[in-house]
Amino acid sequence: MVKPFHLGWFVGNGFGVHGWNTPFSGSAARDWAKPGLQIDLARAIERACFDFLMLEDSLFVPDNYGGSSKFYLERALRAPKNDPLPLVGVLAYVTKHLGIVPTISTSFYPPYLLARHVATLDLMSEGRIGCNFVTSTASRAAQNFGFEEHIEHDLRYEMATEFVDVVKKLWDSWEPDALVMDEARGVFVDPDKVHTIDYKGRFYTSRGPLNTARSPQGQPVLMQAGGSPQGRAFAAKNIDVVLAATNSVADMKSFRADMRRRVAAEGRDPDSCKVVFMVIPTIGETDAEAEDRFLRKQAFKEAHPELVLAGMSSLTDIDFSSFDLDTPLAELTTNGQQGTLRQFLAQGSTLREIVRNYSHGLDRLWGSPDTVASKMMEIMEEVGGDGYIIAGPLTRRYVTEVTDGLAPVLQKRGAVRSAYTHAHFRDNMMEF
Repeated sequence: MVKPFHLGWFVGNGFGVHGWNTPFSGSAARDWAKPGLQIDLARAIERACFDFLMLEDSLFVPDNYGGSSKFYLERALRAPKNDPLPLVGVLAYVTKHLGIVPTISTSFYPPYLLARHVATLDLMSEGRIGCNFVTSTASRAAQNFGFEEHIEHDLRYEMATEFVDVVKKLWDSWEPDALVMDEARGVFVDPDKVHTIDYKGRFYTSRGPLNTARSPQGQPVLMQAGGSPQGRAFAAKNIDVVLAATNSVADMKSFRADMRRRVAAEGRDPDSCKVVFMVIPTIGETDAEAEDRFLRKQAFKEAHPELVLAGMSSLTDIDFSSFDLDTPLAELTTNGQQGTLRQFLAQGSTLREIVRNYSHGLDRLWGSPDTVASKMMEIMEEVGGDGYIIAGPLTRRYVTEVTDGLAPVLQKRGAVRSAYTHAHFRDNMMEF
């Protein structure tokens, strides 16, 4: 019997520009600030019984590549971008089962504000909200919030651990049965079941309680994608779903084994922390068509290395325009995304070689829906993981290829869910 796995969708560039200057993008560029594309995505992946949709976010206009924001703004790379939290409410309104996960920076958000926002959205959606915690990586983002430079990498994760502790206590400041709504006694809330938290830590202080009610899930689903040792340690203590952007089966196996060891060492059941892997399948009507598509995408990437390098510059605060493409790189360090930089540099000795080999997730996966489904099932059986998060381009064509081509094949084979069993996002994620 096939062990089922979970499916999610990662919206890279969040509530920003998608499909700009590419085929089959339709009106997405002109309508980038409207929620129509994301609404269509949410409805499509819910129809395909995906478990969740996750929205990336960042808080700055990059100027890391070439020392200027010109390259990024001209190509709509990471800017302009809207705040994802207002979009979450819209997506919750147009869906009934799908989990919806915005990205929040623990470095810049006050814990009380975040706890209140997410609890409100979880109440509005009747228990379908998650939260993807990031520590943020860019000095420019820190400067938007009053810092001269960004907080040191390891210290950010110490802060994040305390941040999660505060928000969990705030979510628990209302007991599950605090809302009584007893008309006969004229009592809406039992005051004995709402408590201050009186939190005084190294980084945060909060009296509590929340002034909104308890989240339907008790605690929304917590996600995280940091691949550094500090990020993995943070996830092992706190996180329900870890996203891994590895680009080989061997790395997938290694990552999952490491996370399960870390989770067990924290006294948690390893099965309580799901590991899902980013995947970017290329789908065609035939294997040959799909392979041709993949090779054309690869050729474009190799012909335009600046697109990959500018993206990596914005994640690491390293200006890769200052390096020769064909000169072997010396060791590089960053206060930005250390795990991402480590994985990037492991793909070759020169930037040209690295760009040719690098992908943020498993992208060397192409074929007809049947072929891709078979490969995904084989990989998951070998890795023993908990699922995939699709991270391909957000165009209506690609969404249809996945939700009406790939997903039905996986469902027929019993590899993914074909119906939602539970009302709450957390229960669906922990079902298998």
